[in-house]
Order: sequence, then C-alpha cells, then structure tokens
Amino acid sequence: MLKCYDCSEENKVNEAVGVCIVCGKGLCIDHIKQVELPMKGGYPLPHLTLKKDLPRMMCRECIDITFGDMGCV
Repeated sequence: MLKCYDCSEENKVNEAVGVCIVCGKGLCIDHIKQVELPMKGGYPLPHLTLKKDLPRMMCRECIDITFGDMGCV
C-alpha cells in the first residue's frame, strides 16, 4: 500500500488515502486537503463553465504555492 509522504518525514507510518494532483505525493487523511477548483474551457476548445467546481485533492505545500496569500482555501 501507498504510505503518506508527509507522515514519513515525521517518522510516522500511515496509509495514503489519495494523492496530490500537483506534486503526486501520497497523503493520509490528516495531510490531504480538498480544494474546489473552477473548471473552464477556453481556446482552442469552446468556452464552457461547469455549473459546479470539481473537487481536487492537494497537499498543504502545493496549496500554499498555488494560492499563496489569496486565502481562497
């Protein structure tokens, strides 16, 4: 089974429940965060906005890098 990368850095062992969509780290329930990202189509595809944002799983490090101080997550 896949183990949580962040737990292994803390000398713990926990099974991963998902992976970060940005960096690909396996993460346990304590280290994974669900983020709502808007999904929009554009050039070269026709512009399309989904009625509901799609849930994505990310690690806290990638959330900080991606969203910074925007405070949207």
